[in-house]
Amino acid sequence: MNYEKLMLRAISHANQYKYTAKPNPVVGCIIVKGKEIISEGAHEKFGCNHAEINAINSAKLNLGKSFNSFEELTLICTLEPCNHTGKTGPCTEAIISSGIRNVVIGALDPNPLVSGKGIKKLKKNGINVISGICAELVEEQNKFFFFKNTYKRPFITAKIASSLDGKSHLLDDQKTWITCKESREDVQKLRASVDVILTGGNTVVNDNPLMNARVNFPINQPKKILLSSKTNFNFDAPFFKNANYEIITERSIKNVVNSFGSTDITSILVEAGPKLINSFLNEDYVDKLIIYESTSKLGPNGVDWFKGDNAVEKLGFKLESSYKIKSDTKKIYIK
Repeated sequence: MNYEKLMLRAISHANQYKYTAKPNPVVGCIIVKGKEIISEGAHEKFGCNHAEINAINSAKLNLGKSFNSFEELTLICTLEPCNHTGKTGPCTEAIISSGIRNVVIGALDPNPLVSGKGIKKLKKNGINVISGICAELVEEQNKFFFFKNTYKRPFITAKIASSLDGKSHLLDDQKTWITCKESREDVQKLRASVDVILTGGNTVVNDNPLMNARVNFPINQPKKILLSSKTNFNFDAPFFKNANYEIITERSIKNVVNSFGSTDITSILVEAGPKLINSFLNEDYVDKLIIYESTSKLGPNGVDWFKGDNAVEKLGFKLESSYKIKSDTKKIYIK
């Protein structure tokens, strides 16, 4: 049996729900009888059924038609089935109860509540288990989830819009559109991919941003987190209206980042001015830096993003990719 081909199909199926399953990992599941696909399922939405449950429920509709007993079937799942009760019941119990006797798994779940325990439970109940099929692809697909469980903090991306001469904005704090419309549309997709958008008080006051993900497909809108010692904001402003937001007055970046360790949050996008961006960079809490660079210059009246030449490289970042978005250049740096 070519389990790799089926696992790739399950990975692809899961990817459709990357904007609605977050902050959970995306998971795909296929149930087969020999070479025939009986059903498919995915974890479609945070808080709803996991992929295995959806696939089993779908397979039940074919019982007595495509197959006579679940014992004839093999369940193929991209991530190790959970063995604990969270927002839904344990997937291991559903698999055992169904009568399925063979399970093929992509990657082990890094969550300490699950890791290895799901497989152990299945084997203890007489189920044959194969694991490690396309594991690296599953881990890459759920990079934020694996990072969070490895480092006990969210994956943090910092995003900036820069003029050609490395400026953020004009000294008079006048709102300035630096990048083109197409770059700003690209940012919306970036926002849609994360659990949290984090910014500072000056950005909220000076730019009056909405700072949500404005896209034409279903998503779980990222939570907005405002780091500021002030609390006297205009709460009728677009940033706050009808939004899931939190104001954090803690001044220590380390304490702020560590506070997310016990939450579901796996990814944060920092969109702020030079002061807060550099605070995260200097504290070594930025895992990816994205720069949208325009062809225009702001000149001597502009505020620098960084001090000194090659500041990004000196912080240990390497250029991963660089490509054009209309007249702008999008540069992605990683540690």
